[in-house]
Amino acid sequence: MIRLWRNAWNEFIPFLDYDVEIRRVICSTNAIESLNARYRRAVRARGHFPSEQAALKCLYLVTRSLDPTGTGRARWTMRWKPVLNAFAITFGDRWPAADAY
Repeated sequence: MIRLWRNAWNEFIPFLDYDVEIRRVICSTNAIESLNARYRRAVRARGHFPSEQAALKCLYLVTRSLDPTGTGRARWTMRWKPVLNAFAITFGDRWPAADAY
């Protein structure tokens, strides 16, 4: 175990330079994996689509069904605002809307 840490230490140190909020986003993929699983399930249930627009509409409807009333947006905003601020500070030169947060 100690050898593993020593071998990976140079790759791990840059990770610690990021703010806590950014590290949480980097480490957490549960929401993305959940959304991808729902997309796969919806596409598999339908088999094929007559057009690209039909496929995109299916994915849009799956996404909307996750929060049909839209009340989750306020919760999402409160949860992600510190992360977006940290990204704007850390990557201000590459962040398109750094002054929007």
